Amino acid sequence: MAQAVVIGAGPAGLMAAEQLANAGHSVAVAEAKPSVARKFLMAGKSGLNLTKDEPLETLIASYDEAADWLQPMIAAFDAQAVQNWARDLGQELFTGSTGRVFPKVMKASPLLRAWLSRLGQAGVEIRTRWRWTGWDGQALTFDTPEGSQSVVADVTILAMGGASWSRLGSDGSWAEILAAKGVSLTPFAPANAGLLVEWSEHMSSHFGAPIKGVALQAGSMRTRGEAVISERGLEGGGIYTICRAVRKGAPLTIDLVPDLTQGEIATRLNKPRGKSSLSNHLRKALKLGATRTALLMEFGRPLPDAPDALAQVIKSLPVLHTGLRPLDEAISTVGGVPNAELDDGLMLRAMPGTFCAGEMLDWEAPTGGYLLTACLATGRWSGQSAVDWLKAQNTR
Repeated sequence: MAQAVVIGAGPAGLMAAEQLANAGHSVAVAEAKPSVARKFLMAGKSGLNLTKDEPLETLIASYDEAADWLQPMIAAFDAQAVQNWARDLGQELFTGSTGRVFPKVMKASPLLRAWLSRLGQAGVEIRTRWRWTGWDGQALTFDTPEGSQSVVADVTILAMGGASWSRLGSDGSWAEILAAKGVSLTPFAPANAGLLVEWSEHMSSHFGAPIKGVALQAGSMRTRGEAVISERGLEGGGIYTICRAVRKGAPLTIDLVPDLTQGEIATRLNKPRGKSSLSNHLRKALKLGATRTALLMEFGRPLPDAPDALAQVIKSLPVLHTGLRPLDEAISTVGGVPNAELDDGLMLRAMPGTFCAGEMLDWEAPTGGYLLTACLATGRWSGQSAVDWLKAQNTR
């Protein structure tokens, strides 16, 4: 049978390798790091959100501009399929109140161990500390502990991640190699990244405080998700959800009291406050609390005296920031190999027999299970497409 080489031992690469091995092909997985699936294991430290248990139409909408492109791949391995896959590997799962699905053990290592065992039984060989350096003629070349190595593959799947968290293996260095082969790439940019804010001194006492009961808006994107005040800015799921719009230049505002209209806020603020300070008046009238009041003072001063004008600020507080966190600090990245460079099976048009999967592809999605779902789905799709391509080659 054919010799298949998968480069990158994250979820997408391992899923692709499994498809090829199940079809009877000899599969070698090359991983640059000393161990596999490092970003996957890091995600497990916060519980390993496998997927979002919701209908396909809702699930696929979270991929925004890439939804039409990814739809057949995710339809073939949707949220229910992800759960079945994990259960087949011996994992008990639970679904949280928001639809997020987690292993009951709340970590990734048991799932990964079971998966690696199954891959080993299927004959998949994993070679760590094998860093891909490109091609020499038809051969793939690698830097390894034993020196430079060359491998001639009948089919190759590239699954090396995006360009964030380089210490875990996703450094985007593959982009130069593909560009030299004539593949047009979309520049990398941070996705699911925190915001950089230059806080005034009085905010230091609020570092680490969660921001609850607010709505964040940037452009057409609006979310009730939470955020956290950090020393460097704002973090958390609510920020990640509107990250895309902020990256494109949309101003960010916070609605500090989303359950009240501007008129209702103005009516409450218009009540006599006597000798109370403004902070105490806001606390009594709106129950803003210390964190939301601090944000109002940080971004809204000088505050207007008129209740209507102050209510407007409270409903649409502008967030003054200096942009997103650096690329390597983002949870994920957008950019990489665009749809136009690939056929329907995720094979590079410029390089027949070479397929791509996972975060190498130019798509983005918010946190909440969508990232891992798409990595698994595109890995599976590319692996199956590679199997079909090999069959077609053998019939010629």
